[in-house]
Amino acid sequence: MTRTRPRSPFRTAALGGTAVLAAAALTACSGGAGPAKADGKDTAPDTRITVNLTGKQARAGEPVKVTLTEGELRQVTVSDSKGGTLAGKVSADGRTWTSTRKAAPGTAYTVVARSAAGGTAEAGFATAAAGKVNKLTLAPGKNTTVGIAHPLSIVFDHPVKNKAEVEKHLKVTTSNGAVGSWGWMEDWSGKDRVDWRPEKYWKPGTKVTLDAQLNGVDSGGDGGWFVRDYTTKVTIGRNQVVKVDLDSHRLTLLRDGREVRDIPMSGGTPGGDKASWRGRTVLMSKEGTINMRSETVGLGDAYDKMVDYSMRLTWSGMYAHAAPWNARYMGNANRSSGCIGMDTPDARWVYEQVQVGDPFEVDGGDAKGTQALNNGYGDWNLSWADWQAKSALR
Repeated sequence: MTRTRPRSPFRTAALGGTAVLAAAALTACSGGAGPAKADGKDTAPDTRITVNLTGKQARAGEPVKVTLTEGELRQVTVSDSKGGTLAGKVSADGRTWTSTRKAAPGTAYTVVARSAAGGTAEAGFATAAAGKVNKLTLAPGKNTTVGIAHPLSIVFDHPVKNKAEVEKHLKVTTSNGAVGSWGWMEDWSGKDRVDWRPEKYWKPGTKVTLDAQLNGVDSGGDGGWFVRDYTTKVTIGRNQVVKVDLDSHRLTLLRDGREVRDIPMSGGTPGGDKASWRGRTVLMSKEGTINMRSETVGLGDAYDKMVDYSMRLTWSGMYAHAAPWNARYMGNANRSSGCIGMDTPDARWVYEQVQVGDPFEVDGGDAKGTQALNNGYGDWNLSWADWQAKSALR
């Protein structure tokens, strides 16, 4: 479909499914030079363009391509009904302009082209609405400060078949040029998830921006379309590492590589499901006082307690928290149901010191294995080469 503004000098026609317009030159009152005349006739230059997308049900997910029949393009503006614009580039021969972003579903667009000779033309089209919309959840949240181990993490509402195409539209910039990579996995919830982590822990003070330029991208399969962009900014906080030794039953907080405090603790009972996970995990959240029930983690009716100073380390229920009922084991035996337990004053101190995103490095033989990649943020348990291999663009 082709449309023109009322009372404009545009001439319109349809050729081969494209929009074709011819427009007179800009007049002086429009900001350009007046048209030249010969023998009393207007000799203003014509601007004829074709646009690859037409009508009210144009296919979304395609770049907008504007072609000038004669001459060279000087400028093309493609604006949408939501106040946005599509950037693009003119080809080397000056005849064609192509948008760098794709047309989004359910959006009306106006195309205005200006030629080097001073002519102008306009066209309009609208894309078909998305039959299904895919959305996502970002972590960390906007404008937050997190510890040196927190990855950028995206969980999608619906499956993502076109992983490489989606990944190409996820732009990460850092204030210090940190090198990183995306890695795809199935989240603990069963949904598709992709995380971005640097090769090594973040440097304190790093400013990180994630610009998910997904508007107009097709998830593929039955995942649906993305119909908006997402942006989040994160600052990396102080350099802190919590080391947990299951063999010596000690928890140590290091700041800038120096020991701040060493605390007796008791980990999970070895030899079964109550053992703790080992590995480099990440503090996911500080949840304060919560109700912990063994049924929720598959341990029958072993316990049902209100637990103070709870710090989540995995989705499967491993926490660091106050455990005064286990005081006799602190520093000498692992006798919890999988968590890292401390006496209440020690747990309070740790809770006040740590920040979401701090790494908890759990070592020792009294473990039931290494934390899974998707069980919280297990990204750091993969080597850099293995992590890079999980990118859809490798």
